[in-house]
Amino acid sequence: MRIIVFFDLPTITAKDRREYSQFRNGLLKEGFIMMQESVYTKLVLNQSIMNLVKVRIKKIMPSSGLVQSLVITEKQFSSIENCVGEYKTNFLSTTERLVIL
Repeated sequence: MRIIVFFDLPTITAKDRREYSQFRNGLLKEGFIMMQESVYTKLVLNQSIMNLVKVRIKKIMPSSGLVQSLVITEKQFSSIENCVGEYKTNFLSTTERLVIL
């Protein structure tokens, strides 16, 4: 089983940024790995460990913001399809004096 944690936390004040950092570091200490910027995942062996991890997440949760968790099977997790696009930029690297767009 996998636990996937999604979070959207405020980072406006210094207190918000500190709580964000503490929560993120807490997830890393719990053994979570980052999938995307605010998406972390952890492999758990059984239901009782999953329940324990959920309790620990609730203990380190910040006072504000949104934290969500999703439990999926390893088979479902292995079917994730990663699509990576091409990075585009508007920067022109040229030495010509006249550039026609």
